[in-house]
Amino acid sequence: MKVAQIPLTGNVVCVKVEGRLDAATVPTFEQTMQRLLLEGRAKLVVDLDAVHYISSSGLRALLTARRQSRSRGGDVLLCSLRPRVKEVFEMVGFMSVFGVYATSEEAANAFSQAAPAA
Repeated sequence: MKVAQIPLTGNVVCVKVEGRLDAATVPTFEQTMQRLLLEGRAKLVVDLDAVHYISSSGLRALLTARRQSRSRGGDVLLCSLRPRVKEVFEMVGFMSVFGVYATSEEAANAFSQAAPAA
């Protein structure tokens, strides 16, 4: 699995994940998210375009990152979900928990358009 950071507009950072997001790879993802939060980067977009599989560990890591980000005045938004990953999100009810967008640019724009919901 690879994790890359891409700066977007308005102090938003896109975290692009490639490969599987499962128990073996979640620690790498979590380290990246923790480092960004410690640097004060709380507005995060996670690009899942290149993720073909997500396990319960991956789902939990996303929830944890979202909770920590929101406690710092930001949020974690998702973009570019592949059909199989989107299906998992729909089954566990995450489509109503996370803001989900078609592109990282749309997600970044969402930060400037509305404050995060409580």
